Amino acid sequence: MKRPHLVHFLAIVTDDSINIKASITLKENVIAQNLDLDIPTPKFPIQALRLLNAYQFTMKIVGVTKDQKEIYKKSFESDSFGNFNFKIPKTLERDQIEILQLFEVKKRPGLELHLGTYIPLRIFSPKKIIICDFDKTLVDTKYSTTKEVYRSLTRPMAENPTVTSSVNILHRYIRMGHHPFILSASPHFYEDTMRDWLYKNNIFSAGIFLKDYRHFFSFLEGELTTKDLKFQGLYKLNHLLDILLMTGIPDELVLMGDNFESDPAIYLTLAKILREDIDPWVIWNNIKEQDIFQLKKKQNSQFLNKIYQLDNLLTRKRKEGGYQNPAKKIMIKIYIRKRFKADELVAPEFFEKQKTFLDLIEMYDGLYQEEFDRLPQEKSVNGADKTI
Repeated sequence: MKRPHLVHFLAIVTDDSINIKASITLKENVIAQNLDLDIPTPKFPIQALRLLNAYQFTMKIVGVTKDQKEIYKKSFESDSFGNFNFKIPKTLERDQIEILQLFEVKKRPGLELHLGTYIPLRIFSPKKIIICDFDKTLVDTKYSTTKEVYRSLTRPMAENPTVTSSVNILHRYIRMGHHPFILSASPHFYEDTMRDWLYKNNIFSAGIFLKDYRHFFSFLEGELTTKDLKFQGLYKLNHLLDILLMTGIPDELVLMGDNFESDPAIYLTLAKILREDIDPWVIWNNIKEQDIFQLKKKQNSQFLNKIYQLDNLLTRKRKEGGYQNPAKKIMIKIYIRKRFKADELVAPEFFEKQKTFLDLIEMYDGLYQEEFDRLPQEKSVNGADKTI
């Protein structure tokens, strides 16, 4: 028998709201026959193809204090794909919520099916965030040919070469207090295998944002069109805005990507939005003119709405911080992986004359684990090996 199953759940507490992103699907309810369970094996994407199906759900959220007292209870409807994205405004009472209990209440009328219990994420001041692209930045994935696509669907992510230098940068910032978010243009049913890879590489509690391919098949509610299969600009910038709207404006923001597609242009566009105190309409017009975005009418309105929301957060941050220019407070660093030493930065002409933004970018050698292991080693002061 199939029952509702939570694909992912992310709850982030900010100063004025609890921001929630979740997804539910139907999955066979497998009951263990004995306690001698096998050791879990790595997952691969084709096992999650059920996520291509679309269902509607109603999720009931119960907010509980640390003393196990229920102080909040409300139900929310999903979109036609089973996705949720909403905010719970904070009050003095709701500020005491420490635990969220989740139930699905639509599929079996009269029954509340427990989905899980979660502790919402609190990113404390100074707010530090690192957003990292996955494909060709952390893992050298390949989807160019039919054979490569089939292999990616039927193999664990760990069978692809790991870009060790990127993982080291990500770990360094996590140790410095930055909370990680992973951004990928891979289909949404890659989440399980991607999460396995992250855990194996000691990257925990990272929020994952993937491309929901069901939007391509929906003429009414789909936010993506067939052109977005090739162009990643809209999708990536859209989710970058989603992350910042969930977390609030950070004090320190680190962005990691590769030089293969459009990451430099996308990250520079976000930096421009955050750094320059100009009208959102002007920024929106600049975005429309860039080839990597190619917005449709519906996408235009959605994008403009999110930019205005982000501008409101920036205005509030300026007022609360007592400063006029947010660029003095928001520290932005962009890391772009280059596969070969001779690689040069691929940035749009729009930014070539704006050296201030190009100075935010640092290019680094994207080495595989095998290449990294071949680097000469020297002994550090405490006797541990250190890569030269």
